[in-house]
Amino acid sequence: MKIKFNIIYAILGIVFLTASCSKDFLDKPVYGVLAAEDYFQTEEELQEGVFACYDVLQWAYAPDWNSVYMVKTLPSDETHAGGGSDADQPPYQQLDDYSFTSENKPIEHTFKAMYFGIARANAIINIATPDNQNKTQLIAEAKALRAYFYFELVSMFGKVPLMLELPTSAEEYAQAGAPIADLYAQIHKDLDEAIQDLPKKSQYSDAMKFRMSKGTAEAIKGKAFLYEGKYAEAATAFEEVIGSGEYALQADYSTLFLKESEYGVESLFEVGYVSTEGYDWGTFQWGGNRAMENNIHFQLMGPRGEYFNAGTSGMIGGWGFNYPTATVYQAFVDAGDIVRKNASVISLNDLETLYGGEWTAAPGTVWGMEGYFRVKYGTMESETNGEDGAVKELNYGTNIRLLRYADVLLMAAEANIMAGNAAVAQPYLDEVRTRAGLASVTATMEAIKTERQLELSFEGVRYFDLIRWGDASNVLSDQGFSKNGNFFQGKHELFPIPYAELSNNPLIEQNPNW
Repeated sequence: MKIKFNIIYAILGIVFLTASCSKDFLDKPVYGVLAAEDYFQTEEELQEGVFACYDVLQWAYAPDWNSVYMVKTLPSDETHAGGGSDADQPPYQQLDDYSFTSENKPIEHTFKAMYFGIARANAIINIATPDNQNKTQLIAEAKALRAYFYFELVSMFGKVPLMLELPTSAEEYAQAGAPIADLYAQIHKDLDEAIQDLPKKSQYSDAMKFRMSKGTAEAIKGKAFLYEGKYAEAATAFEEVIGSGEYALQADYSTLFLKESEYGVESLFEVGYVSTEGYDWGTFQWGGNRAMENNIHFQLMGPRGEYFNAGTSGMIGGWGFNYPTATVYQAFVDAGDIVRKNASVISLNDLETLYGGEWTAAPGTVWGMEGYFRVKYGTMESETNGEDGAVKELNYGTNIRLLRYADVLLMAAEANIMAGNAAVAQPYLDEVRTRAGLASVTATMEAIKTERQLELSFEGVRYFDLIRWGDASNVLSDQGFSKNGNFFQGKHELFPIPYAELSNNPLIEQNPNW
């Protein structure tokens, strides 16, 4: 089940501003808006504020042409930008071939969205009073969400402003980037405080399982430690999740990313969407409207419809972005991983032999298309809505999985190997491989790297895995086709601080070599 996030944005509007806002705007009084300090007095008001934080994530991943998902995915070796040509949606093409600059709009959107979430969380944390159990839990959710937003920022941008208070003047929005150690320290502080007051996932009703749980916060804590290289601490945090008994691997990998499995036994954190809005070409929320309840990127990322005969695959045509690479397909073939391959990526031959489908374009004539189709997060007809005048292309309701149990198991295995506890890592690796129908292999870092590539393909983690392992410059040096092999060590490990932020914040410094 899902919940719509149509809440009263105006009430919170004065605290939604980030460092990118202009002084002229901030210096003007905002009439007809309730002062933030007068809000968050009741449980209902506080819940609306917390739900507004979740809404930021929904918006961050959904707007046309500026999705965080694409920022995380396109620079990896998993996909090509695709589209009509190398001039179709240049910001996405730039992410694909490393020609992006600080003016790249999807990167700017990612930075801005995370600070929108932080601003909303800050309002709750600074104003609300934990005078009963429900309010205490809601404040804990805000702290866990703020930690998540800051983890996204530090892992993608490095030194960013650490804003924890509610600015009272325009000048307070301009802050220098905080040391990375300080950012991680605040992430852990927020998570440690939140974990004490968050419920377990099983304590939420079905309609509320999108919310932060104790296990989610513990998993984010472990992931933060892993990115810091604090492996023993990461292993301890992951053990809390694994030992809780709250999570397990879903038996059928092929349905793991469909609506029927949303918030299921494997889910720790998801971005929720619905297909019930019934948008048509006149009512769809173009332009990145934050009231959007579905995700246009599923349509955008489907195979170009004029060439695509889906056969019995259940897929429908899309707009031709984010095609899989030959590299990712071959990784499945080399591993003999049929279960996850067929649920993640198929070839032209697979389309024909498995589903009786057809791709009618001549080889090499469709930009970014090497002969493969993404099934995971694919354009599945069952995931959208074409009833009562609704346009199927505009009503995909599939959730984005941000954190799931298989990822936790593999991160726990990695943390234990790096901490010198390979025997502890082995059953975690085996559990993931057994679900995929694969035999046990010795738990080594190379085995973990391969397993993460297969298990988590197209989930927005591959690029950052390669960076933190120190493998990016080797793996991404020659990707062929639209990948120009321009990954530059000492530069692309971090995204650039957006030009809009640099223009409005004289205290922040650009990342190296940008």
